Amino acid sequence: MTKVAVERGLRPYHDALKNAGFVVVELNSPDQIRAEDTHAVVLSGTDNDFMGIDAGSPKPVITAAGRTPLEVVSEVRRSLGPRE
Repeated sequence: MTKVAVERGLRPYHDALKNAGFVVVELNSPDQIRAEDTHAVVLSGTDNDFMGIDAGSPKPVITAAGRTPLEVVSEVRRSLGPRE
């Protein structure tokens, strides 16, 4: 299953991703990002370097700012490409 980490406080995005079939975990600390075996990360976008995640991250980092939950689901799917 594809696991997506979602920044704490983004409940509508968490729910939309879960309803789309993703396994969703909530991020509470920087250490958790490194410890969680996730395929993508969804952040609020209020801080581009939230918890030390930046554009150099090997996993897709999707910003929720200005996007609906369904747009974020589509962006996560697009970023990950076809998965088995």
